Amino acid sequence: MDKNRGFEIINSYKDKNINLPKRQTQNSAGYDIEAAKDTIIPVFKLGQAPILVETGIKAYFKENEFLMLVNRSSNPLKKGLVVANSVGIVDSDYYNNPGNEGHIMFSFYNFSDKAITIKKGDRIGQAIFLNFSTTDTDIASGSRNGGFGSTM
Repeated sequence: MDKNRGFEIINSYKDKNINLPKRQTQNSAGYDIEAAKDTIIPVFKLGQAPILVETGIKAYFKENEFLMLVNRSSNPLKKGLVVANSVGIVDSDYYNNPGNEGHIMFSFYNFSDKAITIKKGDRIGQAIFLNFSTTDTDIASGSRNGGFGSTM
């Protein structure tokens, strides 16, 4: 059977009881993604780097697709958490890359007045599979050789 798109657990989390993302309703666009371990997100201070929350999963999909990572709608209102890059984009060649096996992570800033603890199993974001198009004159020829943020 050909694999079109889906989620897998990365090797370093195989024995950690990770749940694969799932949609909550028939009409949900996004697959809910859970935190793979407890992570503390401190109150934001100017100059602070965002905190990466590990998920323990990777995603595979077709070359003309991407995976969009978005915040849960309740995170900013209830917890003060915003995704640092607003929307995350996972390219198809991120899957099984040599840098981190394609480990999907969410980067958060905390704009509340107290540190927030994300617990293992908390739903932290959503992933949506989408198609993309290229221009007639597209000449992209590079290849990925690393993990998170490797195409700077």
